[in-house]
This record gives sequence, C-alpha cells and structure tokens, in this order.
Amino acid sequence: MEGTLFRLHLTTEEIEAKIADVLASPKDNGTLEMIVRRPEVNSRQVVDTGYLSLENGLIGDNWLSRGSSRTDNGLGHPEMQLNLMNWRFANLITGSRERVQLAGDQLFVDLDLSPDNIPPGTRLSIGDAEIEITAIPHLGCKKFVERFGMDAMKFANSDFGRGHNLRGVNAKVVISGEVAVRNSIQIVSGVNRSEI
Repeated sequence: MEGTLFRLHLTTEEIEAKIADVLASPKDNGTLEMIVRRPEVNSRQVVDTGYLSLENGLIGDNWLSRGSSRTDNGLGHPEMQLNLMNWRFANLITGSRERVQLAGDQLFVDLDLSPDNIPPGTRLSIGDAEIEITAIPHLGCKKFVERFGMDAMKFANSDFGRGHNLRGVNAKVVISGEVAVRNSIQIVSGVNRSEI
C-alpha cells in the first residue's frame, strides 16, 4: 500500500517536469472536459451533462446545503457556487482520469485559468449557460493533501501556482442552462483580449 500511495503522490520535481503542458492550455476556445456532482460529502458523480442554475449552482451538487463558514445563513456562498480546475493540472497530480473527480471541483476545463487570462469578473460561456469568475481564492486543503500529496498542494498554493490558479477558481452562474462534456468554453466579457 505504501508503494501505491507513493506513486500516486508526485514530487515537486515531477510536477515541474510536466508543467509546460499545463501552461499550454488554451487562453480562449477551451473545452469542458469533466462534470462532477457532489451529492453529499465525499460522494462524487461524474456526468456527461449538467444543469447550471442561478439559485442552486450545478443541479444535484450539494454546494448550497453543504454551506459555508463565510455566510451568515449557513448556506453555500453565492460567490462560490462552482469550482473550476484546469484539466491538465488535475490529470497531472491525480495520475489518471479516474482519480480527477477526487479533487472535489465540479467543472474541469482545458482553459488557462490564470488571473492574467480570466481575472475576477470575467464571464465564460459554456453550453447554454454563462458563468462569472469570482474573487474568492480557491486553495488546497487537508483532503487535497491526503489525496494528492503535500508537494501537489504546496505547488498549487505557491506564488507560481496561485499566479496560474492551478488549484482552480470560484465562479457563479449568471445565465442558467445546460452544459455538457466537450462543450466549447468562450470568454464573453471581462478582458480586453487585445491586451493579452
């Protein structure tokens, strides 16, 4: 068992050796690669389609009922309805498509999530829905360390990792609609593309 766990937890050097592919993620015209609902704590459902709701986030996900320490009413924080994570980085640190869902995010995207590319306020079109990137940071936690190792968390939360939002970003739904795996992701507002 020790050997298996060790192989699943990459070292910083192993992550650095493959980070160039992650940084080559598209800046626009990205792709939704995986949708994961979390119906209850530590439960995951990988689905091909989902519905993003203004009031409830990803339908079938426990975001609202799980709550947040950041809200007075104990419900989910409206600026943290959705967690997006870079698909390439998730694959790198998890070691396989089957383990990506353990990261705990709902939308895994092949898109550059860096604040230079999609700062807070940027709106993304995915399928029939539109979402907006919010300012609340999305950082690694104890479960992230248990599943992917301390080096992965330190790398994601380092200045370099945060400069590329490797742990991901928070977002909220601004137009409800259906999304599906392989949907194109377009930046629709929030960034002057000519300045990039």
